[in-house]
Amino acid sequence: MSSPQSMPPVTVVGIGADGWNGLSTPSREALLAAEVVVGGGRQLALLPGTVAAERVAWPSPLRPAVRPLFAAHAGRRVAVLASGDPMFFGIGRTLGEELGAGRLRVLPHPSSVSYACARLGWALEETATVSLVGRELDTLAGELAEGRRLLVLSADASTPAAVAGLLERRGYGPSVLRVLEQVGGSAERQVDGTAESWNHPAGDALNLVAVECRAAADTVRPSLVPGLPDELFESDGQLTKRHVRAATLATLAPTPGELLWDVGGGSGSIAIEWLRAHRSCRAVSVERDPVRAARIERNAAALGVPRLRVVTGAAPAALAGLPTPDAVFIGGGLTAPGLLAACWAALAPGGRLVANTVTLESEALLTDWYRRHGGELLRLAVAHAVPVGGFTGWRQAMPVTQWSVVKPPPPVEISPTDAAPDHASPIGSSPVDTAEGDAL
Repeated sequence: MSSPQSMPPVTVVGIGADGWNGLSTPSREALLAAEVVVGGGRQLALLPGTVAAERVAWPSPLRPAVRPLFAAHAGRRVAVLASGDPMFFGIGRTLGEELGAGRLRVLPHPSSVSYACARLGWALEETATVSLVGRELDTLAGELAEGRRLLVLSADASTPAAVAGLLERRGYGPSVLRVLEQVGGSAERQVDGTAESWNHPAGDALNLVAVECRAAADTVRPSLVPGLPDELFESDGQLTKRHVRAATLATLAPTPGELLWDVGGGSGSIAIEWLRAHRSCRAVSVERDPVRAARIERNAAALGVPRLRVVTGAAPAALAGLPTPDAVFIGGGLTAPGLLAACWAALAPGGRLVANTVTLESEALLTDWYRRHGGELLRLAVAHAVPVGGFTGWRQAMPVTQWSVVKPPPPVEISPTDAAPDHASPIGSSPVDTAEGDAL
C-alpha cells in the first residue's frame, strides 16, 4: 500500500476569468501533463482541446467526495482547477485538510480580490474580505463599520441585490456599491450604485461586490469591544446587562480559534460578543427554552455571527457530546444537580470558567467551589442615575456575584521506578534530614 509521500503530488492550478490565456507557463505545462483534471464545470470549460486529460467535475457535496475521488485515481497525475488563488477562500484549504498539505503543489493565479483592489485603487491590506460562498448573508453584518471598505465574494448573480438589502436593513443604506463581474477577463464589467437605491438587474454569476460602508445618521454603531448596548439584543429580560457583560467577557478573555460554552444562554449576548471578538472564535449556546433558543439565533444573525451553534435542551444533559471547550460561562441554572461539576469536568486544563448569579442559593454554591478550587470571587454592582421627583438619584441594579477560575493541569504522578533510591541522593543535591523533612 502506497504511503502519501510516495504518491504523485496533486497540482492545484489557479485560473481566472481570462482562462487559458492568463495562465503562466508552469500552470499550462502542469495541465498538459495531467492524466486527470478535476474542477468545477465553469473552470473545466475554460480549458482548450489540447489538454487531453480526463475531465472530472466535482460532485456535490464536495468535501465528503475528496478522499474517495483521489483514491479512485491513485497513481495517476492529477491536476485540480481552482478560481484565482487556491489558498484564498479556495479549494486549496480543503485539499490540504483532506489529503495533507505535503501532497499539494499549488500554482496560484491572482485572486479576484487582487484584481478588484487594482481596479478600485484600494490597498489590499486595508480591505476586508467576506465570502458568502456557502455562508449565510448575515455574516456580512458583523463586518459593517463607518468608512470601512469591504470586498464581498458572491455566491451567484443574486448576491449583489441581497447585499444591498442587508446594508439597508442594518442602517447602511447610503453605502456605495460597485459590482465587478468577470474581473480580469475580456467580459469584465462594473456596475455602481448605493445600497438604498440599488435596482440593477442580476448580472453575471461570477462577480464580487465592493462596499464603501456609510452609516445612516441614526444607525447604532456596534463596538468591537465587549459591552454592546442592551437595546441591540432582542430579549425577554433574560440578558446579561451591558456593564456586567463587558466585565464577564474581559474575564473569559476570548482569543482566536477558541471555543466557548455559554450555558443558560438567555438572549445569547455572551456567546455573541465572544464570537464578535474574532472571526475564528467558536461558541455553543445551550438554552433549555425553545422560544429563547430561537431568539438567540435571531440575535446572532442580527449582530453578524450566524455561525453561533444553539443547542436546545437542559444542562447538564444537553452538554453531552459537545466538543471540549476552552472557556465556559454559566449564566443560569447553577443549582441544577451536577451542572457545575459537569462543566468543570469538560473544561480543558488551562481553560477558564466564569459563573454569574444574583441569588443567595447559587452564591453559596459558588462560594463552596471557590474554597475548593480557588480563583476569584467578586461582586459586581451597577447603579444608574434616574429622576427622583425634580431631582436625580441612584437606582441600584441587583448585584451580581461572579466566580472565575482557571482549571489547573492534572497532577503529575511519579511511579516508584522514577523516584531516587532511598540510600542515595541525586548528584549535586543537598542532604535531607528525613526526620524533619527540611533541606539543610
